[in-house]
Amino acid sequence: MRKLAFLLCIVANFTFVQAQNSEKELVQNTEKAVKKINDTIEEEGWKAKGTVSLLLNQSSFNNWVAGGEDSFSGTLGINYDFNYKKDDLTWDNKILASYGLLQTKNSDFGKKTDDRLEFNSILGKKAFGEWYYSYFLNFRTQFTTGYIYSQDANGKEIRTEQTKFMSPGYLTTGPGIYWSKNENLKINFAPLTSKFTFVDNAYTSGIDRFTGLPYVDGDYFGVDEGKTMRYELGFYASVYYKLAIMTNVTAENTLNLYSNYLEDPQNVDINYSLNIIMKVNKFLSANLAFQAIYDDNAFRGLQTREVFGLGINFGF
Repeated sequence: MRKLAFLLCIVANFTFVQAQNSEKELVQNTEKAVKKINDTIEEEGWKAKGTVSLLLNQSSFNNWVAGGEDSFSGTLGINYDFNYKKDDLTWDNKILASYGLLQTKNSDFGKKTDDRLEFNSILGKKAFGEWYYSYFLNFRTQFTTGYIYSQDANGKEIRTEQTKFMSPGYLTTGPGIYWSKNENLKINFAPLTSKFTFVDNAYTSGIDRFTGLPYVDGDYFGVDEGKTMRYELGFYASVYYKLAIMTNVTAENTLNLYSNYLEDPQNVDINYSLNIIMKVNKFLSANLAFQAIYDDNAFRGLQTREVFGLGINFGF
């Protein structure tokens, strides 16, 4: 029996060592394959990189006299760039996507903490110096339905649908001129920019679900009664700036400005995003995402969003 047990231990150890070697070999082969693909892409003028992050927050209370509520939240984010540069032609593309949920013990509903889908693309042909003739496109919307939360006459939590995928959806595009010092500093001016706002006509027809009165033109993201789209023509400017604040701490800033020639040009739409990454090691970091929006067709005031947490990051 002892001999059998000893033999089994030897076999188990051998299997474990082999598994470790196989896993190590698999990782090495994968890294080689990815490097080979990236080298091939870069030879053709393309350069791609991105990060996937997962932010987690949890709190728990038991007989805590100061008060509190058990909660758990998680946010998944993707930041991916795929850019082309060869001779006098550049083409920069960025995908930003994030989605987060919060569940608290005493709430009947899970609530979103983040919901963003955005694609930016700018094509440039060298004009002179560091200036390029450009054409840009920006698309943004959300993934899932958004709600306004309130209470009924009995104090029970209820929710009213307010937004959903492609309601609203924004498409902004136009020709312009583009200046780039390096990949960390880029500015684009587009004096003839078209902006399209798309909505579901269920929100713009009949009775306004929030006021209980007949729908008034422009009340839902500026779209008229019974319509599904609003068109604007105006001036657009964007600035992208990424800097290293200190060792292992980077800040990525994006500012978009838009003025509609056709209606209230003095009311400039502002969309500012800040993403700070504080790296702990290769896979862990503390992430801060902040966004501020002013768009009087969506809301007559400043909208802000802030998400902070310990993140698990994977670069590719």
